[in-house]
Amino acid sequence: MSTSKTIQSALISVFSKEGLEPIVKLLHSQNVTLYSTGGTEDFIKNLGIPVVAVEDITAFPEILGGRVKTLHPKIFGGILNRQDNESDVQQMKEFNIPQIDLVIVDLYPFEKTVASGASEQDIIEKIDIGGISLIRAAAKNFKDTVIVPSMNEYALFLDMITKQNGATTLEDRKLLATKAFHVSSHYDGAIFSYFNTDETIYKASIANGQVLRYGENPHQKGFFFGDFDAMFKKLHGKELSYNNLLDVDAAVNLINEFKTDGPTFAILKHNNACGLASRKTISEAYLAALACDPTSAFGGVLISNTTIDVATAIEINQLFCEVVIAPAYDAEAVTILQEKKNRIILVQNDVELPQKQVRTCLNGLLIQDRNNITDNKKDLTTVTITSPTEQEIEDLIFASKICKNTKSNTIVFAKNGTLISSGTGQTSRVDALQQAVEKAKHFGFDLTGASMASDAFFPFPDCVALAKEAGITAVIQPGGSIKDQLSIDYCNENNLAMVFTGTRHFKH
Repeated sequence: MSTSKTIQSALISVFSKEGLEPIVKLLHSQNVTLYSTGGTEDFIKNLGIPVVAVEDITAFPEILGGRVKTLHPKIFGGILNRQDNESDVQQMKEFNIPQIDLVIVDLYPFEKTVASGASEQDIIEKIDIGGISLIRAAAKNFKDTVIVPSMNEYALFLDMITKQNGATTLEDRKLLATKAFHVSSHYDGAIFSYFNTDETIYKASIANGQVLRYGENPHQKGFFFGDFDAMFKKLHGKELSYNNLLDVDAAVNLINEFKTDGPTFAILKHNNACGLASRKTISEAYLAALACDPTSAFGGVLISNTTIDVATAIEINQLFCEVVIAPAYDAEAVTILQEKKNRIILVQNDVELPQKQVRTCLNGLLIQDRNNITDNKKDLTTVTITSPTEQEIEDLIFASKICKNTKSNTIVFAKNGTLISSGTGQTSRVDALQQAVEKAKHFGFDLTGASMASDAFFPFPDCVALAKEAGITAVIQPGGSIKDQLSIDYCNENNLAMVFTGTRHFKH
């Protein structure tokens, strides 16, 4: 039997009629018999095209307020019959079941209804029953039946039947069946997620995957699954790579800590901040952030919490950087930044980030809640005789925000709203602290009067001793070690201020 089949009959039942007209007109011109229901039937009639009502086939009207329209053996028999099966052929004749070669369905907009904040009753009514059943039936029988499961496939299908004069190949039908099962599984997943309250069950379906140039390294394939366009408007530059996206993610998470603060600019490299500063103007903030580590800033990702103006753009344009991100830009600033052909310029939209974080682990997944705690003044408990000054408190909170978004083990030094240096991703907290001290010295920073943040507690007083030696006068850490008192005692003996937050901020 030939794998190419000419469509002679079609069942069309859709929620949205957008984009349907050219398909209906072409099918009519190809002498295809059309079957339909309700609003879709009226739509086809209004085009002046003949259509057979489903109830004329089933001899049964729509019932229950339209909840039951197509759920009938004559409809599903017409879709599911195997044309090379003699028993099926005989039963089709016996029960006078019409052949249905094509099914076009557009499901009720369940996800949009949920997102709109509709009532539960309205949401329940948008759980499609007949449509999803038609999709699965036609997709199962792809050897004989064509399924167009959503508006997203209209253009593909129209191109097929235009070029092939109403015929489809087995490969065509299998491709559309694959898309159909994606539609049905995604739809069911959305419904499950709406109802599910069991956090030990995880289902995810992301429809808009993007092929990247490669993964972390050129020999690895890379893909991004998410709605990038919802988060950003891309104004200029090359396509983002796997590593670009990781850095952009780190940059967004970091700058969100300073969302309501004054003008703040951050520069990141390999997911960690190498420069960050808050100032009266964003231009001053950028220059202060760059001064922290101009070497690492080369090829980095830059992000601002406010509009990038012309003065800032002129300064940025002197640096080779991969990505610039801001909530807005002055028009002339964009023109300046576009002078570098490959520089990626992104406008960050105000989009809520997922509240679950997911990563692969062994032969499965690790899932956790997003770390939504940002240390603030009311969380601080002074545990030393010496209390931090108001300026030190500001710097401690500033350093803590950076520390939270830096790879563990980490130590962060800050002073006057500026990241001085950090030790990142070290196997011991002492190593992280020593790295931060050496880096500050390398770039000529005086640590006298600076504040220090640690992502976890100190089990011994060695870290605060090294900090004191370097010039640190105030320390913020979560506390919680059984030997906390050793560090507290050292601070009291050496006039250091130390505060506990009660919250650890590991980032692995």
